[in-house]
Amino acid sequence: MHWTNKQDQALRERAFRVIPGGMYGHLSAAMLPEGYPQFFKRGKGSRLWDYDDNEYIDYMCAWGPNLLGYGNPIIAEAVRAQQEEGDVLNGPGEVLIEAAELFVSLVTHAAWAMFCKNGTDATTMAMVIARAHTGRRVILVADGAYHGSDPWCVPALASTGTLPEDRASIVYYKYNDPNSLAEAFKANKGEVAAVFATPFRHETFLDQEEPDLEYALTARRMCDDTGALLIIDEVRAGFRIARDCSWSTLGIQPDLSCWGKCFANGQPISAVLGSDHVRSAAGSIFVTGSFWFAAVPMAATVATLKIIRDTDYLERLINSGNVLRIGLEKQAATHGFAIKQSGPAQMPQILFQDDPGFQLGFAWVTECIKRGVYLHPYHNMFLSAAHTPEDIKHTLEVTDIAFSALKKNRAIGDGSPHLTDAAMK
Repeated sequence: MHWTNKQDQALRERAFRVIPGGMYGHLSAAMLPEGYPQFFKRGKGSRLWDYDDNEYIDYMCAWGPNLLGYGNPIIAEAVRAQQEEGDVLNGPGEVLIEAAELFVSLVTHAAWAMFCKNGTDATTMAMVIARAHTGRRVILVADGAYHGSDPWCVPALASTGTLPEDRASIVYYKYNDPNSLAEAFKANKGEVAAVFATPFRHETFLDQEEPDLEYALTARRMCDDTGALLIIDEVRAGFRIARDCSWSTLGIQPDLSCWGKCFANGQPISAVLGSDHVRSAAGSIFVTGSFWFAAVPMAATVATLKIIRDTDYLERLINSGNVLRIGLEKQAATHGFAIKQSGPAQMPQILFQDDPGFQLGFAWVTECIKRGVYLHPYHNMFLSAAHTPEDIKHTLEVTDIAFSALKKNRAIGDGSPHLTDAAMK
């Protein structure tokens, strides 16, 4: 089938008339090359279809929520059964307790769980709990790290409308730099309520970084020494690194962890998990939401967590990512390109060397998109357990063709779009 985006363009024009800018938030395709689909009609397994009926092997997984495959039948049946019983009622169902019990049983540091809707809900709730527990105000956050879209944590790119006082008690340190973290503690002696850390550095436009053990140990030790809480933001990486909190692979347990995206395989729910010594503070704060206690996402959580606990989903994720990474490295070298593949293979970031405007990246992924493989030029991607060996094989066939096309276009200079410096700030 010939690739086209006529229907997508028509939808964008309609949206522009009734939605500011036509689209908003991190799902906006406004900064992506022309032709990237903005609207999607359906998904199944590892595949997505847009409104022009183009089929894609998807490597964004709804920006993370798709862990086990779109429309996973086990989870779909749990959703259907709970929907027949009820979803948003006057109070939660028993499934709330079951979801909390399962979650706590999987995550070593956790003694309790509280559920909400979005990753930002979870990180903001964790911040409030830390302040309630310690009676302090300062929160240490790694410079450039993404922890959500509230005024205290929204990235500079989207900070219009926020005020300096929204971040008056947020102090920044350098990720993976134990000295920088220690200096932040020293400069705010007796005032630090918590340290936020991501499982690994996963910032847009940049190579990803695995956590340095000394940095992680320093974070844990300084929290212990000062009474501050260590908070791991698992919203993006949770259950893609381990069947536990991601820093458990380093032998380090946090006091609080924030979860979202994939633990209900696409149903809208997030969570804060905490150690027992923080239980009283968590019970003292007031947080709520009209849809936070909906039963259908809880049922999806129970079904998903059982699959996480009982199957080899994680090993398959990692294996698929490694096969893809090795194949891409060989292809790039064969065609004369130097690419940088960073972070966990199951959450790949793929950038080109000497490509400050992402011109090569834009052109390459555009060639892939038009051949049915959905990649992203500057954000980390995601694999799901639904990606099969055949999917990876076909993906590599497409990426090889894309590298070849890129090489030809590079030789003649095709004027591919690129990101300006201002757009990346």
